[in-house]
Amino acid sequence: MKKGTIRFTSLAFICFTSSMFAQLTSEKIDALVENSLKELKVAGASVAVVKDGKVIHLKGYGVSSVETKKPVNEFTNFQIASNSKAFTTAALSILEDEGKLKWTDKVRDVLPEFKMYNDYVTENFNIEDLLTHRSGLGLGIGDLMFFPDGSNFTIKDVMTSFQYFKPVSAFRTKFDYDNLLYIVAGEVIAKVSGMSYEAFVQKRIIEPLQMNNSFAGIDLMNDKSNLAVPHSSESGTIKTIEKFQIQVNGAAGGIISNAADMSKWMITRLNKGQYGTDLKSKLFSEKNHDEMWRIHTTLGADPNPRYNSHFSGYGLGWGISDEKGNLKVSHTGGLPGMLSIVTMYPDLNLGIVVLTNTQNGGAGLFTAVTNTIADSYLGLEDYGWTNKVVEWMKQGENTSDDVTKSIWEKVKSSKNIKVKNADFIGVYADKWFGEIEVFEKDKQLWFKSYRSPKLNGPMAFYNANTFAIKWEYQAMNCDAFAMFSLDETGKAQSILMKGISPNIDFSFDFQDLDLKRVK
Repeated sequence: MKKGTIRFTSLAFICFTSSMFAQLTSEKIDALVENSLKELKVAGASVAVVKDGKVIHLKGYGVSSVETKKPVNEFTNFQIASNSKAFTTAALSILEDEGKLKWTDKVRDVLPEFKMYNDYVTENFNIEDLLTHRSGLGLGIGDLMFFPDGSNFTIKDVMTSFQYFKPVSAFRTKFDYDNLLYIVAGEVIAKVSGMSYEAFVQKRIIEPLQMNNSFAGIDLMNDKSNLAVPHSSESGTIKTIEKFQIQVNGAAGGIISNAADMSKWMITRLNKGQYGTDLKSKLFSEKNHDEMWRIHTTLGADPNPRYNSHFSGYGLGWGISDEKGNLKVSHTGGLPGMLSIVTMYPDLNLGIVVLTNTQNGGAGLFTAVTNTIADSYLGLEDYGWTNKVVEWMKQGENTSDDVTKSIWEKVKSSKNIKVKNADFIGVYADKWFGEIEVFEKDKQLWFKSYRSPKLNGPMAFYNANTFAIKWEYQAMNCDAFAMFSLDETGKAQSILMKGISPNIDFSFDFQDLDLKRVK
């Protein structure tokens, strides 16, 4: 699905304007990646560069796991997370080419259970709306159903959840990144094609492109011996964490791939869907290639004068922008401990993919490596990307650390304040997230979700009617506040929540919960 803790949204590129600066050789890319691994505390990475229809650099770096020390190679598989979204839109393009659906088909006509926050939006929501992050709902809405993993939410829960969310903007007017609607798109593919999302993508995309070591879902992998292990550096040292388990379908972030196979994917995309000997085969039509690489939802252009960007927006599964007159098509992906980026410059017939296996440094590494490689092709001087990213990440971490440290210090200083636990104990329910329970364990309040078992942990008094929850799940920084509202007798009646850290990943959308006492 998404995302790293640190997001770099203003990093762009400039077109080739001179021959003063040499394109990076493979040896220099090796040195760049090795240095970035060290400086950004990343366990492993795999990098591929394609140019003019050929793979000109392909290599793995570091280790698949800090425990086994197994080296990463070009075939090491990573969870590519939200870079799966482009496979989803390609699958829909194939079905559109075959006349089995139209982009303007209403979702409700395919999936009658689908319901949005008002009747007008429900009746007018079409297939393209599922893919363009312009629903009117907020950033990462409802992701808490699947972050952390291990919950029991179903596709029916997803399709009926949207009616309970409050819009933050008018329909089709504003970009707010959404994963759940891509899951609905995966269900559209299943319904229209008559096979599961994973089976369709495997049969109609991965197999024709001979991406022989890639899989539309981890369950399709028989041999997991060369599957990278996710890591986290939240504790200050790099440690392995559990693999994130995709639920329902993989349309928002479930594909497993590697640098070698992603090279084939980029070459096909740069060839407008053509592949095979003499490019005689077509994955999708040029018409739908253009549809996927056309801006549907506008964003602000990069203000950095270095790049002279005039427009930016989101297509169908791709970010679209310009740099010095060159089109750039890109997307990032992030799951706990798995961060990736795919970047292409169609005008230069250039593509770069970077796959990493460490939270948080992976986002920094893919930024530094991609930008440095691209700059060398675009005629730019060395900008010192790795050093700059290291500094930006330190600043962000320091700010976050200062905030969270002060909060937990206040919690510690308040530990002797007497709390009447009985006033807060009870079962509370949210319309889309279901029931949670506040209970007492060893004389301390605890929070647990009935449907998402990893959201379980002790509650410590913070201030007034607010408690800080330290989740037993610590693979990502997602501790949260629980803010109770009391009745006239002092008994809690409802709970609002929000993340504690300023750097909390947006998929932990605690702020979208509205928990009411039911027992």
